[in-house]
Amino acid sequence: MTDMHDKATRSYNMSQIKSKNTKPELLVRKFLFAKGYRYKLHDKKLSGKPDIILPKLRTVIFVHGCFWHGHDSCKYFVVPKTRTDWWVQKINRNKNLDEENLLNLKQKGWNVFIIFECELKGKDREKSLNNILIQLNRISLSIQS
Repeated sequence: MTDMHDKATRSYNMSQIKSKNTKPELLVRKFLFAKGYRYKLHDKKLSGKPDIILPKLRTVIFVHGCFWHGHDSCKYFVVPKTRTDWWVQKINRNKNLDEENLLNLKQKGWNVFIIFECELKGKDREKSLNNILIQLNRISLSIQS
């Protein structure tokens, strides 16, 4: 099956996809800021350039797009019908890098949270954000004691 767009149109469409400061990421950042958490963004020195870094809590948060990170059993992750082999390889490579980054950060003593964009939609949003808050409060308490 061939691509339904010509090369120039496909190139433009792909160039419009953001890798940082996405809507789901901004949602999490605004939530954390409103709850009093202060953070850094996209630190190149940390594996995987985490979306949100809470240095005082030694915690990083990745806000993953369901498609780009191959979120299993998610309605937002559908393998494209064109260039399927290429996409499967690309997404599997992303998943492998995610796993490597997770292990690397944990070995260096970081707490790592991963939240997928689907967890920030509809009725799941409040539950997911509150879950992050609960985990951060636990980490904060363990540091204080």
